[in-house]
Amino acid sequence: MRLVLYQPEIPQNAGTLLRVAACFGISVDMIEPFGFIFSERRMRRAGMDYIDSVNLSLHVSWKAFQAQQGKSRLILLTPTAPMSYVDFQFEKNDVLMVGRESDGVPEDVRRDCTHQISIPMRAGFRSLNVAVAASMVLGEALRQTGFEE
Repeated sequence: MRLVLYQPEIPQNAGTLLRVAACFGISVDMIEPFGFIFSERRMRRAGMDYIDSVNLSLHVSWKAFQAQQGKSRLILLTPTAPMSYVDFQFEKNDVLMVGRESDGVPEDVRRDCTHQISIPMRAGFRSLNVAVAASMVLGEALRQTGFEE
């Protein structure tokens, strides 16, 4: 299983997700451009000492990521998807993707995703923090697929 951060804008969210990935042995792809200056020093501050334990791949664009994606299912977490993540059947080689904190992913990227899932919330609430949402869904995906260290 992999986690993809599409053009992340907030370094603390990216650092949190890198830390989560390190703890569960999940590889991470980050697609540029970022909304912050990416440096090892800044990411080390956000992800603490876990950064060295993450298999991290940086991609200069969506097309560059797609060229290396392979045949795994790309699952987009988006608040507009009709299917709840708890009703979705995850597979071990799935790639979970979150979009920008401000506006998600553009329509062309959305169309390229195999599936779209959401986290059901109370009426009147728009979305969760991207790091919280990705962590919740990753936890369910690992539960379903039999987490292995």
